[in-house]
Amino acid sequence: MLSRDLLLTAFDNVEGAVRGVLDGLDPALLDERIDPQANTIGWLVWHLLRVQDDHVAEVAGRPQAWTDAGWAERFDLPFDLGATGYGFSSDDVAATRVTDPELLTGYSTEVHRRTAEFVRGLSDADLDRVVDERWDPPVTLGVRLVSVLTDDLQHAGQAAFLRGTLDRR
Repeated sequence: MLSRDLLLTAFDNVEGAVRGVLDGLDPALLDERIDPQANTIGWLVWHLLRVQDDHVAEVAGRPQAWTDAGWAERFDLPFDLGATGYGFSSDDVAATRVTDPELLTGYSTEVHRRTAEFVRGLSDADLDRVVDERWDPPVTLGVRLVSVLTDDLQHAGQAAFLRGTLDRR
């Protein structure tokens, strides 16, 4: 198995996890909090997609789906176009109002398509390319993609937990 095939499988798992959270979800649950400071399903899914879109577009040297394909306008959130949710306060999470699971599903489909297209073109040698020299050691493409996957799967799991908790209420 080539490294890119392993990465594609992992990104497919992210897409599947997101769909699992959103399929048949009552839209009212997207912005529900289990306590006043908790993240919401809508914020968690939006955030993981924004991080993937932002980070993969950067290393691919391509525009983000968020701005390039009009998703920012469709979501109409009260943040800067470059916002990914990183460092958001509890108030920012509350302001991330997503009212339709299909909006998140559509964005997820687009982000996944773009990610898979990029990853399909990679060779094992490409994964050693340094993409960020601000760290010691510098970050390679392989490390960056695994970092995105780790963050995505963690947040998808949190969203799935929230959905299960809220569905049982």
